[in-house]
Amino acid sequence: MDNEWFGRRTYRWSDWTLEGLAELKRRSGTTVSLVIPAKNEAATVGGIVARVRAALVEDVPLVDELVVMDSDSTDDTGALAGAAGARVHRVVDVRPDLGHHRGKGEAMWKSLFVTSGDVVAFMDADLVEWDTHFVSGLLGPLLSEPGVGLVKAFYDRVLDHGGAGTNEGGRVTELVARPTIALRWPELAGVVQPLSGEWAVRRELLRDLPVPTGYGVELAVLVDTYLRRGTDAIAQVDMGRRAHRHQSLRGLGMMATELLAVADRRAGVGQGREAVEVRQFGTGGRTTTRTVSVVERGPAARVAPAPEWHQGEVADSC
Repeated sequence: MDNEWFGRRTYRWSDWTLEGLAELKRRSGTTVSLVIPAKNEAATVGGIVARVRAALVEDVPLVDELVVMDSDSTDDTGALAGAAGARVHRVVDVRPDLGHHRGKGEAMWKSLFVTSGDVVAFMDADLVEWDTHFVSGLLGPLLSEPGVGLVKAFYDRVLDHGGAGTNEGGRVTELVARPTIALRWPELAGVVQPLSGEWAVRRELLRDLPVPTGYGVELAVLVDTYLRRGTDAIAQVDMGRRAHRHQSLRGLGMMATELLAVADRRAGVGQGREAVEVRQFGTGGRTTTRTVSVVERGPAARVAPAPEWHQGEVADSC
């Protein structure tokens, strides 16, 4: 990506007012589904849903469906999200005829069977420093630029280190995603946050893409959009500052493995592999071996309708 692309396809959330976005949405007849994948996020999900619903459903009609995809939570995530005003689906219960995998990407893929918006926006459920422009800001390029298919948020990532915030967040981005992009798809080097959890996409595009069931979903959708439609189909929006809970170093190692599997698969390596064993070492050389799933779901557009004995969950308005 050259400076010309960066200047043409980089925006700031304040470039649009809520009222202006609502008018663009009304004129185009576009419908919007907001999907929040969540697993054991009882501490934050209710507040996120309540704020989004008040600002973007009730005050200004930008979001037509507000959906939480509950990924095998063992806490009150689903109940709290529902009480706050979201429609909640347990991922395992959506199209059970298709089987079930654990992971964020699985929740996103299955959301396509229980939502109907022309645009699908995604938002993480563990945010602790954010505002509703994380959602509305994503819609600007999609509502004003017909050629844009995917919009990524970017922000100053805050890492809570010993109680003091620093700007050293996004460790997997800097250590894995950005070097991988530089080596394999340098045309995407201008994307500030390739792994950002806040992004929006046209439904017709996402339904045609394979979707990793785990953490690799964000990189996969970015790369596949570029490979199919070129850089001009991608835009990004500066959202300011973002903070959320962070993973342990070993947890980041699992995430990094998923990203490398996504990159390998798109380079023609490891096509048939569904799992990878990662060996990690602790004090005194103590070994822990973990299995990382690298399964990818095929394009949702190619999935047959649910059998008559189970039509799946039916999407309705929020």
